[in-house]
Amino acid sequence: MKRAIKIKYATAAIMALLALASLCVVIGLVFGGNGAAFAEDANTPQVTETEEVSEEVGGITDTGMKALAAAIAVGVAAAAGAIAMGIAISKSNESIARQPEAKADIRSSMMLGLVFIETAIIYALIVAILLIFVL
Repeated sequence: MKRAIKIKYATAAIMALLALASLCVVIGLVFGGNGAAFAEDANTPQVTETEEVSEEVGGITDTGMKALAAAIAVGVAAAAGAIAMGIAISKSNESIARQPEAKADIRSSMMLGLVFIETAIIYALIVAILLIFVL
């Protein structure tokens, strides 16, 4: 029982660290280097009559803020998914330990649940991409 709890916490911690590392990489891309990662070149004016001028506050453009919002959305979704996956895997291991003859049924149910959790994370990624490039 204690081993299953340790596996649960270790799995959740590793997946949460990977999610936070990817969040830090995106934040570094947005704020690092020569300004925002998706900012337009300041030397070439590309504003027409119908476009709005993006306001720049402290070197951060609207597009940079959208990228930051997208990074936070994906990071939170990935961290929550990592915790949920860790709990699901540990519970399935506990169930297999209690009833080894139902191993195949438990595994197939666990895999289906993990697919649904991962689908929610992919939806968050799609929303983040829409935030950056469409809005």
